[in-house]
This record gives sequence, C-alpha cells and structure tokens, in this order.
Amino acid sequence: MVSENDGMMVVLSSPSGVGKTTLVHKIASLKKYKISVSYTTRKPRTNEKDGEDYYFISENKFKNLIANKELIEHAKVFNNYYGTSKDKILNYLVSGNNVLFDIDWQGTEQIKNKKLNYKLITIFILPPTKKELFNRLSNRDMKDKLIVNERMKQFNEDVLHWKSYDYVVINDDLDKCCSEIIEYIETNSKNNYDKKFIEKHVNVLIG
Repeated sequence: MVSENDGMMVVLSSPSGVGKTTLVHKIASLKKYKISVSYTTRKPRTNEKDGEDYYFISENKFKNLIANKELIEHAKVFNNYYGTSKDKILNYLVSGNNVLFDIDWQGTEQIKNKKLNYKLITIFILPPTKKELFNRLSNRDMKDKLIVNERMKQFNEDVLHWKSYDYVVINDDLDKCCSEIIEYIETNSKNNYDKKFIEKHVNVLIG
C-alpha cells in the first residue's frame, strides 16, 4: 500500500562522461538521499569499489536476475549489462527514503512504463560543449582512444533522448548544476527551464 510518507525516485541520465555519477553522489551527500547501486557486468575502474559504486557480477548471474524478474530496469550499454534491484529500491521507498538513480535513457523508459505509484522525477544532463565532453572522457580511466571514440560516436544518439525527461540541465559548473537540480527536485518549478535554449544547445552539440 503506497503512503504519502513513501520516498520518491529521482533519475539522472546523460550521455557517457557528462558527470551524472559525480552529481548523484554530491546530491546524495547534501540531501541524505539513498543512491541506487546498480549491478553491472563490466570490469571495475581503478577507483571503483564493489558494492559501493556497482555490484560487479558475471553475465550469467546478471541474466539470472533478469530471468527471475529481480530487476526494476536493465540495459545493455557499450556491450555491458547494467540493472537495478527491484526489492532494494522498493524497500528504500517504503521506508520513506528518496532514491537517486544513475541510469541511461533505456532504464528510465522502463521505470516510467512500469507506472509505479511512487513519485518519479527524471532529469537529463548535457555537457557544455562536445570538446569538454571529449576532455572529460579522455581524463577518465579510459586510456584507449578507441573507447573514447566509441563513446563520442554514441553521444549523438543518446543526447536526442533529452526530450522525454522532465527537466534538462547543462553541467558547465558542477556546484551550480547540482544546486539547479536540487531546486527542481524540491520545488518542481520549471521557471529556469528554457526548452528552446536547450534544443538549440543540443543542435550545436550534434552539429
């Protein structure tokens, strides 16, 4: 039975390298939100910890989670699977905790289509420029130029999904972007949201 004391779901999505994971952790630390820790079949980066950043599991274990309907959403991204535990999220929400998701547009659509009786806010994050995105990807644990180029090629497709989100922000300044997201979550106000400006910005990014 859904109660007004239940938590809400806040989804942050973006193309790879825009900074959504950093934003999720910053918002969670400021607002005491729970972070949804996803399962993934990819290998951990050098600074990542199992159970903290992701649950790193085999492809067979992941497919068992799908078969047993234990995931609230899942997607295949850059040849690796990512997914979210249904029970863990529902337990957070029933306990009155707001939950932050760091997932892509595929997972977001799955959650929206489930029409759960919990408040859902979806936010899409854009980079200031394509050059800045390339620099961020190059500075991550991705020394292989092929990996960076693969993500840059995928960018033009992923970025087009911004229209299906409730709110869109440009991550030009981390603190400013974080404040804007928190303000939207807490007020649900779109006073600062200029959709035509965002559309022009996206057209420049993919142009």
